[in-house]
Amino acid sequence: MKLIQLADSALPVGGAAHSFGLETLVAEELLTRETLAAFLRDYLEEIGVLEAGFCRAAYHVACSNWPVLNQELSARKPARENREASLILGRRFLQLLGTLEGCEIPEGESHYAMAFGYAGRMLRVPESSTAAVYLQQSVTALVSACLRLMPVGQQRAARLLWDLKPAILKAVQASAVAELAAVPAFTPLLEIASMRHVVLETRLFIS
Repeated sequence: MKLIQLADSALPVGGAAHSFGLETLVAEELLTRETLAAFLRDYLEEIGVLEAGFCRAAYHVACSNWPVLNQELSARKPARENREASLILGRRFLQLLGTLEGCEIPEGESHYAMAFGYAGRMLRVPESSTAAVYLQQSVTALVSACLRLMPVGQQRAARLLWDLKPAILKAVQASAVAELAAVPAFTPLLEIASMRHVVLETRLFIS
């Protein structure tokens, strides 16, 4: 139950301020209401599997090895905007976890996916369930951003999230690998969109 609260979109860590490149895609008409469902499935197959893998790894990694794992994920995020957003949210998330749970938190930087994996371990939630909840909150955040960027509608948004459940579970299963380096994630369109976000004439989001 505690992890469900931490996955709430209203969690005060600043997640609602980020679109992770979606705002650029919408502004340049590369992402529309009609293509959103396919985009989210592709997102889970690429970035979803990658981040779920690091969420799983963080579930087990010792604090002494935390910086190395964090640097590995940073290297897999070419766009500075997305990388910094993930680090900001991860640090705020861990600080809130430490305050709420009264537990020790890793020092230094932390990506959001890793912070979530650490929280799952501290709260004794099974590893696979932790990764699934992380991906659920991730796509919920993206759909929430799209509600503000395009005419999706609340009911269609709910349907999108409902229909993505099998894709989330598939991504969680695919993330159970021995070597994170073997996990592919090729999303140049989204990375370039994130880099171009700063030049948009009008912006609702930080990233």
